[in-house]
Amino acid sequence: MFQIRIHGRGGQGVVTAAEVLSIAAFEEKKHAQAFPSFGSERMGAPVTAFCRIDAREIRLREPVMTPDALIVQDTTLLHQVDLFRGLDTRIGYLIINTRHRWDHLGIDEYVDHFLPHHVCTVAASEWAMKYTGRPMPNIALLGAFCALTRRVKLESLQMAVKEKFAGPVGEKNAEAAAAAYDAIRLN
Repeated sequence: MFQIRIHGRGGQGVVTAAEVLSIAAFEEKKHAQAFPSFGSERMGAPVTAFCRIDAREIRLREPVMTPDALIVQDTTLLHQVDLFRGLDTRIGYLIINTRHRWDHLGIDEYVDHFLPHHVCTVAASEWAMKYTGRPMPNIALLGAFCALTRRVKLESLQMAVKEKFAGPVGEKNAEAAAAAYDAIRLN
């Protein structure tokens, strides 16, 4: 089973990201589940969402405490909460929404323990702004997730995005995901 934990703030589409990722897994005939964990339910408050993907039925229902991948949608959370709790740097993946490298984020000593090509920063908010006109990093980050982990195909993610968001919104978000995917794959 592959477990993903997504951290962000209310209004950034954290819960939607987990849902879309699970739909993408379903597109590939995999089993998946997605669910959120809220503190105070308001815009800007820290939000965590979880997604599990497996070839077999998933019976677990508790939060993801030992993620295989961690997606950080908002860098202001890096030093405020224990985001990295449970992530095994020897095998895990870390994806952070920022235009900066991790050494500019004050986490370079932590990141040094990861395998090569298991950590990436991606300017997901910028990709989202370019394609959708809104700085919602969630879907672009999922494109980076597909490129980095190869757990879900980009095509499946794009189909899931178009299923979740009808019309031009889905099309533009699918383009943002592809741009982030290409930015990671070509690096």
